[in-house]
Amino acid sequence: MYKILIADALSKEGIAELQKNARFQVVEKTAITPEELKNEIHEYDALVVRSRTKVTADIIQNANNLKLIVRGGVGTDNIDKKAAEAKSIKVKNTPKASSISVAELVIGMLLSGVRLLVDATVSTKEGKWEKKRFEGIEVYGKTLGLVGYGNIGKEIAKRASALGMKVLVYDPYIQKAETPDTTMTTDIDTIVHNADFITVNCPKTEETKGLINAARIQQMKQGVGIINCSRGGIVDENALLEGLQSKKIAFAGIDVYENEPPEPTHPLFSQPNVILTPHIGAQTKEGQNRVSMEVASVINDFLK
Repeated sequence: MYKILIADALSKEGIAELQKNARFQVVEKTAITPEELKNEIHEYDALVVRSRTKVTADIIQNANNLKLIVRGGVGTDNIDKKAAEAKSIKVKNTPKASSISVAELVIGMLLSGVRLLVDATVSTKEGKWEKKRFEGIEVYGKTLGLVGYGNIGKEIAKRASALGMKVLVYDPYIQKAETPDTTMTTDIDTIVHNADFITVNCPKTEETKGLINAARIQQMKQGVGIINCSRGGIVDENALLEGLQSKKIAFAGIDVYENEPPEPTHPLFSQPNVILTPHIGAQTKEGQNRVSMEVASVINDFLK
């Protein structure tokens, strides 16, 4: 019998799917602490995490029976993959399950930013009627720059095209566009110079950390919009703040942060026309169900 630890919350559909398998003993400990995980990990054959649990080298060092770590979601930066590889532990994720949910959040932030919906809501609730203050712009005919053209990037591109936008993509690992109205570029600076709005949809690596920095922001169009629903730190938060304060950046949509959760005194919190959400890109009912079912499928396929 294989013993599977669910260390972070997973929707009931996937849990039920795993429990159907008579060879699996499924243990849910979604509040397990790092110390507890380190002490108990030797008992398990498979580990399921989301973004809460950090699977460090110390934990993996004790994982003498572990064969598989599954990250329910796209990014695996909360798992020490080198340590896992050294112990012949496979690391897998669910790259497609939450793509639509994240793409829709990006488009939601884009439309909210260009129509000033956050500030307009606050103003109206305060009893003001500032109609002239909230003149926005259309996205129709504008250029959306995508940094990353994986599953999420492709879903964003489809929706941007449906809104009548031009899509410009930088992804060093993909050469061919698969979506309408999409042009590939081999140079991120082409996006920096030409995009009206830029969205980051790539993993956080040494290569992408600080990719959107002060120098690149200075080269962007006046009034650019920047959206990051990928990973904190790809967009330099200090540079973003400076760009907002100087009005170089007209709006920002941020779902991820360099440190999560961010401190209540985070300087972005006091900036006007910034849409801030608590890492909810995959937080839709449909997205969570797909993640859960894909986790179950990955484990079933690996351990069958």
